[in-house]
Amino acid sequence: MNKSELIKAAAAKAEVSAALAAKVIDAALDEAVAAVKRGEGVQLIGIASIGIAQKAARKAKNPRTGEIVNVPAKKVVRIKPGARFAL
Repeated sequence: MNKSELIKAAAAKAEVSAALAAKVIDAALDEAVAAVKRGEGVQLIGIASIGIAQKAARKAKNPRTGEIVNVPAKKVVRIKPGARFAL
């Protein structure tokens, strides 16, 4: 399902226009992204938890040359699915 399909499905289920559903979904996603960028976690109980994790610096091998390179530490987004996604 892509974003436009999600908007259509949400609009049909909530019995609102697709334009209103798009505004609500866009606003919710924008706020979630802004919260994660501020370093806050986002918890959608039963759906998912989104947060930032720190990856440590490490050494890696360039597969083409065999040279060992230093990979700097960085922050990554972690998404943990909630119970409603249990298969």
